[in-house]
Amino acid sequence: QVQLVESGGGLVQAGGSLRLSCAASGYTFSSYGMGWFRQAPGKEREFVAAINWGGGARYYADSVKGRFTISRDNAKNTVYLQINSLKPEDTAVYYCATEIRRAYGPPHLRDSEYDTWGQGTQVTVSS
Repeated sequence: QVQLVESGGGLVQAGGSLRLSCAASGYTFSSYGMGWFRQAPGKEREFVAAINWGGGARYYADSVKGRFTISRDNAKNTVYLQINSLKPEDTAVYYCATEIRRAYGPPHLRDSEYDTWGQGTQVTVSS
């Protein structure tokens, strides 16, 4: 079955960096776009970044532009989120997601457009 497993979260001081990974299995990873979202306590889930099937198109939320980088390795069935210059407001559970209804489609920016989610990885940034 289709499965997404995030890893790489943790506790880090403000200004630090983390690299989140999302390992995919159960489908043809290289044919579908991927997205990262996050949900802070008491807040709604929000879009962070998305990448298309080939990696040539990337989109970011304004709040993370210049600090976060999404990438993918289709040979390893993995998508990454490099997070630099972390701020306390980046504290959240980070989720990766994919939409496998349409191959070679554009990356999505809304969570309602994704149909498969990982379990999330916690990122906590101390001030």
